This record gives sequence, C-alpha cells and structure tokens, in this order.
Amino acid sequence: MKKILFVASECVPFVKTGGLADVVGSLPKYLDRTRYDVRVILPNYHSIRDSYRKEERVLYYFQMDDRVYVGVHELVLDGIVYYFIDNERYFGGYVPYYDMFQDLERFAYFSKAVLSCLPLIGFRPDIIHCHDWQSSLVPVYLNTVFQGDPFFRGIRTIMTIHNLRFQGNWDVGHIRWISGLPDECFMPGRMVSPFQDRNVGFDGWNCSMLRGGIVYSDYVTTVSRTYAQEMQSPAFGEGLDDILNWRSDRLLGIVNGIDYDIWNPACDDAIPVRYGIDDVSAGKTANKRALQHELGLKPDDGTFTLGIVSRLTDQKGLDLVDRIMDKLCFRGIGLIVLGTGDRHFENMFRYYQDKFPCQVSARIMYSDDLAHRIYAGVDALLVPSAFEPCGLTQLIALRYGTVPIVHEVGGLKDTVEPYNEYEERGNGFSFAGYTSWELLDRIDHAHSVYRDRPDSWLKIQKRGMSEDNSWKMSGAEYQDLYDIL
Repeated sequence: MKKILFVASECVPFVKTGGLADVVGSLPKYLDRTRYDVRVILPNYHSIRDSYRKEERVLYYFQMDDRVYVGVHELVLDGIVYYFIDNERYFGGYVPYYDMFQDLERFAYFSKAVLSCLPLIGFRPDIIHCHDWQSSLVPVYLNTVFQGDPFFRGIRTIMTIHNLRFQGNWDVGHIRWISGLPDECFMPGRMVSPFQDRNVGFDGWNCSMLRGGIVYSDYVTTVSRTYAQEMQSPAFGEGLDDILNWRSDRLLGIVNGIDYDIWNPACDDAIPVRYGIDDVSAGKTANKRALQHELGLKPDDGTFTLGIVSRLTDQKGLDLVDRIMDKLCFRGIGLIVLGTGDRHFENMFRYYQDKFPCQVSARIMYSDDLAHRIYAGVDALLVPSAFEPCGLTQLIALRYGTVPIVHEVGGLKDTVEPYNEYEERGNGFSFAGYTSWELLDRIDHAHSVYRDRPDSWLKIQKRGMSEDNSWKMSGAEYQDLYDIL
C-alpha cells in the first residue's frame, strides 16, 4: 500500500477561503483506500471550529532547529487521518492568511515542520503531494537540507498549482533568512528567474517559493489540461513560463472534480425544494421563487436570472460585467451576486443593487448555504474570468441544472461545451475574446434560448446534469500518477 501525504494550507471542513480547500478535502475520499493510505497535514489555525479542535489528539511536540516550537495534533474524520502543525505564534490568529510578508515566514516554518515531524509520528510517506505556494518549500527542503537523513531519501514529491498568480514572492535576502535554505537554492534557474537584472545584486533578486516547488518536485500538476498549456506562455505564465516549459515533460493537467455528496440537488438540505434530472424544470422554478422572496427581488418566474458566486477580484472578469450591467437590467435580466473581495467590485455591485433593487441583489459576504440556494435558484451562472485554472462554480452549476456562461480559458474551456443549436449539443455558452460585447452577445443568446426555445433549454440543463464531474475520473488520473512514482 502506497503512503500519500497531502500538504496544504487549507482543507474542508476545517478551513476554507477558496477552491483549494475543496480539492484537498474531497480528493482523498475518492482514492482507492485498499491501495493508498492517504493522510492530510495542515496548520492548526485558531480559526478552526472548536468542535474539531477539541477532538484533536496531541501526538508530539518538539523544538525545531533547537529553538522553534512545533506541536503535532491528529484527528481522524470519515476514515481520513488529519495532522495539524500547531504553533500559536504562527497560526494563532483569527484568519488563515495575513499579508504576504508575514505569510512567507509562516509557511516556510510550516513546510519545514511538516518534514521535521514525520520521523516522530511514525508515518513515512512514499509520496508527498504539495498544494500551492504555501507548501512549495517542502520539495526544496526535502531535496537539500533533509537529504543527510536516510529517512527522507527516496520520498517522491508532486507539486500541484491551483493558481499560478500566487507564488510567495519576495527578495532573496528575506526568503533566505526566513527559510534557512542553502545558497544553492537561490541560484538563477532555481528559486530565482535566470532573466533578472544582474546589477541588482544577489540579495535583491526577486525570489519565488512556488518556483522552488516546481524545480525540486518530481512531477508538477495543475487543475486543467488547457491551463497546463496556457501557463507555459508569457501571457498566462506569471513570470514562470520559462521553468514550466523546461519541466513540460513532467507537467500534467488534471481537471478538478466536486464532491457529489455535498453538491447534489436531490438531497441538498440547504435548498427549499429538492429535485433531480427528471423534474429539473419544476424544481428550479420553485427554488427561483424562494430565492427571489428571500432576497427581496420582484417575484417573476419568467425573469431570466443570472448568478455570480465568486471572489470579487479582477481575475474573475467583473470589469466586463460592469460595462454591461445597465444593458442587462434594461433587458429585464436579473442578477444575484454572492462573494467578497476587492472593495471596488464590492461597491460596484452595491451600486447596481441600489439602482435596480427589483432586479439585482448583491450579498457581499461568504455564505455556503446561500451559495447552494443560488445554484439551485438561478437560470444561468456567469463565469467570465480573465483566466481560470479550473473553476469549480461551473461544475456545481452543471450539477444543479444551471447553465454556465463562461470565457473560453483554462478549466472553463475544458468543462463547458458551447451550445450548438443545429446539432443540439453543448452544456453551456462560451465566448473566446475577452470583451464585454462578446459576453453580452452570449448572454443574449442564452436569454433567447431560455425565452423562445424552452425545450432546447431543458435539454441543455439535462446534458449538464447527466455528466459526471465528480472526483471519480480525476481521482483515477491521480492514482495513475501515484503508481508511476
């Protein structure tokens, strides 16, 4: 039986700020437990609910580097063993992330503590599967500082990139100081780009923790096939396209899945009326009425209603939405928004809610239950992202019979097939150029099909609901990767 250790900064149900937590919390459940012993390790944040923290068992505590406290706690939930790295100084706040300057030190500590605790807790993984920049120093430490200990020799590593924009960047001097890594790690082409200005000086060069994870891992994966190709180009590579091209023979794109135990309209306790593929029309109509009533919108079954469930950042294409909001509302289209993020976008949606109170609802907050009701109650979901490594919202929308309208990038392109009215194919609508008029054109097309060809709209909904976007297929691809390591 192969032993796999997932290393991540967040994981449902303990802590979540984005899709990373969903992946780390869901994927282990779909791996074959007769073949793999999969465990997860993450920080023991103070913000984790007391009901979980009280169930943790203290396994070990020690001093790393003879001066820094490390506690290791354990919790078994749904058959999965979870370890928590405990340190009040680093993880005692009320939020999982602070600012980048502080987070660099916190997650350098976390990465080293993960490796340091393994000989003590009696678990030697065959493969360490790291997720995003917060755990990207694990492969670097493993293949440098820890190679003097026979315990660590032969352990293989996988680095999964969920979003290339977030890399853990700072100058060499600071990252070298907080990490204690040897100078060899900061040579050009390793944790430092080889294309930087040599006149700046060694300590002033820009350094990327994620680059280190890419260089020192055995395999690199990302969360969709298209994004794996896109990130090798300057347009999407965020300054790492050189190293990703160099490692292209070890770079794989595996589309994320969703947890079908959580996202299932047939047994979802968070929605007013449950439904399945056979009664999707009646079910969504009933949920739309309830949602309109809950949010104080004009009750009207015939109003074509769009939803946005997202972080409100520039990545998500909200600048395009801003340019067409008046046009949408003058067409009688409704919009329901749920999310938090940049103040500019939060205030933008508040403004349109005040301007069109009967059609627009902006809930600037995080609410998992309301998200379920939006997926069940709106007719279509807008995901016009400028770039999107994978995206989970469109997968959830398909599961709930909500038709996605997306920009053809990354995982959105891989999972949403544009509607073809001549061949009656497709599960959504998509646009290729990143312009507001193309987005508006696709919304108008979807609106016309919804209004004038309800039979075709129903077929689009059913095609989406009949697909399997769970972790079943993606989990099998990860198992194939584990087997070759």
